[in-house]
Parts: sequence; structure tokens; C-alpha cells
Amino acid sequence: MMGRIIKNFDQLIRERTGILSDIRADALEAVEKAIQEVLPENALEKYVKRVRNLLIVKKTRYRLNEFKKLIVLGAGKASIGMAQYIEKILLDKIDSGLIVAPREKVSHAKLEKIKVLPSTHPIPSMLGVRASEKLLENASSADSETLVIFLLSGGASALIPLPSPPLTLEDKAQTTKLLLNSGATIDEINTVRRHLSEIKGGKLVKKLNNATVISLIISDVVGDKLEAIGSGPTAPDPTTFKDAYEVLKRYNLWDKVPENVRRRIEDGLNGLVEENPKPGDPMFSKVQNVIVAGISDACNAARKYLISKKYQVKILTRYMEGEASEIGKFLASVLREQADRRGRIALICGGETTVRVRGHGIGGRNQELALSTSINISKIAYSCLVSVGTDGVDGPTNAAGAIVDNETYSEAVMKGLNPILYLVDNNSYEFFKRAGGHVITDPTGTNVGDIVIAIYSSG
Repeated sequence: MMGRIIKNFDQLIRERTGILSDIRADALEAVEKAIQEVLPENALEKYVKRVRNLLIVKKTRYRLNEFKKLIVLGAGKASIGMAQYIEKILLDKIDSGLIVAPREKVSHAKLEKIKVLPSTHPIPSMLGVRASEKLLENASSADSETLVIFLLSGGASALIPLPSPPLTLEDKAQTTKLLLNSGATIDEINTVRRHLSEIKGGKLVKKLNNATVISLIISDVVGDKLEAIGSGPTAPDPTTFKDAYEVLKRYNLWDKVPENVRRRIEDGLNGLVEENPKPGDPMFSKVQNVIVAGISDACNAARKYLISKKYQVKILTRYMEGEASEIGKFLASVLREQADRRGRIALICGGETTVRVRGHGIGGRNQELALSTSINISKIAYSCLVSVGTDGVDGPTNAAGAIVDNETYSEAVMKGLNPILYLVDNNSYEFFKRAGGHVITDPTGTNVGDIVIAIYSSG
């Protein structure tokens, strides 16, 4: 039996007594069940099986003896766990392999044939450029008689940066940072990044020399758009340079991004640079892209658990997007609506919010959402909310998110803290560090976005 994902689970329960302690426990347990469901091995074993010489991926069958070579490639926060499962079922068939993972996870990898290269996230670095070059070097060894298994998960966009000329790494890093702080969605961010890369937007497939490709994907993107997950290295790109230009204009970044970025996109707009390969391109005829886990799976696992605890459960949305503080305010209003009813009610949201950085504090979107909620549920007895990044990392902090309830606001005030000022300063991390409520998981090895559990009990 695996240990707790939430390292401070018991401490968070002990911070309250009675009904509040109970509903906190249920909310945190629901988060654990959600994350367990989308761990790489649990996700992959539902879709990828081997029966002797037959590899079955979803409903497609591949006869392993028809290929002269099997190569495993990949990138993302979940790539190590995914690679471990692939070695578990295909170790004797793998000829070579290389994946790119966050550098802090590399020392934990237990792989025999698949090499792991370190990179950085969320800001790209030269470490990632070198890893990308090695990835392409391995890809170029494939041919029409090769089976390539590509393991893709959230985080790949930053982990495998390979700037298109005339871009430098600093150009990409600066653009990424501006986008992350602008409030742009992950889909919009990746629309820009695909058009600045030599490996994303389906361009990796060109390097694989007509190999048969199985791309196994853990999605962290709202709506599971293939082109947006890891910026779609093995998927056709329906977006254009015009779309990338419009994202930068929408967030008032066009005049702030480096000159090389503007030049690259302008060249694309003027037809001087070829667009990324589009849907229907024959180069994808031997590529199977399969999403093995996403936020829907996490939400459904949380729902199943909460139903078993006799809650009336509603998945409000699997497409949660928008400003974290505004989503927090909205969810508080929904809990207020439930306060007129009898019984135990649980609401679930999945997706990924954004934070438009205006203050000078430190935080993450889940902590900001929870802080905003705490301000607005202080008068709703027996209510709580937990918001957590399924990857275990919320912004540049060591927390996965935070849990709040109707006593959080008043207790903070008693400690001399003003929650509203912390919210305005985007300083949610410092708030929860002083007030209590941080959810600590360590990196989980998976990533399907964020999950939010809101609970109300009539007593």
C-alpha cells in the first residue's frame, strides 16, 4: 500500500475539530484519490498492454516482431514514471531510449535501458537545449522499420526548448516569463512556443524518418488539445503564426517580447517561414496519439470517493480557466448558494487557472484561489475548499496548493494578518506559511492540471 501523497495530511486535519476536521479530511482524501488515479503506471496500464509479441495500445495492435528496432523517447514531468512502466512490459524489446525530465527528479529514476537527461521548468535553460539536441539525435536514428514510443506529459514545453533561428535561448526564456506573468492560459502560451521551436508543433515527427510512432500522453491542458500538450511535438498544429501574434497582442506583450521573437513571427506572417505541419498532413499517417490520463480522470476519481462518503457530488467543470482570485470568489458564491440546503455537498472543478501578477509577493495559482475563497466563505459555517496542482508544485514554491475553511479568515486576523492585502500583493505563499493551510506533497511524478474540491455540510 502506497504512503500518503499529502505529506502533512494529519497536521491539516488536526488544525480543526469536529465537523470542520471531518470535511477537511474528506476533501484532502478526495485529492489523494484524484492524484493516485493519474499516476503514470495507473494511467498507462489501462491503455497499454503486452500479450507475448503483441503490443495493444487502446484498440490498436502492433506486432513487435515486424519492427527491426524499438526506441523510447519522451519529455515531461511524468516521463520517468511513464518510462518505468514501458520498461516493465517491454524491457526485452527496447533497443535504446532517452527521456528529458525535471533535473530534481533525475536522481530518482530507476531505469535500465532508457537514459534520463535533466532539464529545467518552467523557465527553459541551456540544460534543456542540450537535452533537446540529444533527443533529436536519438530520433534521427529511426527509420521506416522502427517503432518509436514517445512519452509526453505536461512540462515538456519548457523541458525541451530548441529555439528556431534567429532566436536565442534567452529570447525564449524571456518570452515564456512574460507569458507566465501575463495571465495567458497554458493553451495560449503553447500557441506562441510552438511557433518559436524546432521540435514542437509536430516538427519532431519530421525527424523520425517515417517511423511508426505511438505517442502516449498525460494531458495537463484544459480540453486535452493534442497540439497544446507539451506544445505538441508529435501532433499536427492547427494554429498559425497569426494566432501566436494575436496572443502576444491580446496580453500587451508584442512590444515587450525580444526583437528576435517579433522578427520570427513577422516572417511567418509574411510567408518567409513555413507554418508548422497541419492536420491532414500525410506525415502523421503512421502516428497514433493517445491520451492516457487527464483532468477528467482525476475529477472522476475524486467524485467516486466523495459519493462513497455520502456526499451529493457535482463536477462543476473540467474546463476551469480564468483568474485564480476570481474563480475563488465564484466558488465561494456557489458554496453560499448551497448553505440553504440540508446535507453534505461536494463540488469538484478541474482545469488550470492563471494569475496576473500585479503585486510583489510569492505564490501560485492554487494558493491564490484558496486565499480568495477564504475571504468570501468566512460566514458560511462548515465549509472548506482545497485547491492543488496535481504535479505537487504550485508556482515557485514548495507547496502543491492550500486548504481553507470558514475559520481561516478570522484566525488569520487574530494573528495580525490581513488576507485581503496578501491577495492584492499576490503573496499567498507567505500568507499560508504564517496562517497555516499549505498542502505539501513533493513532486508527484504526474501532471494533469489542478483539482479543486469545495465542501459544505449543514452540520
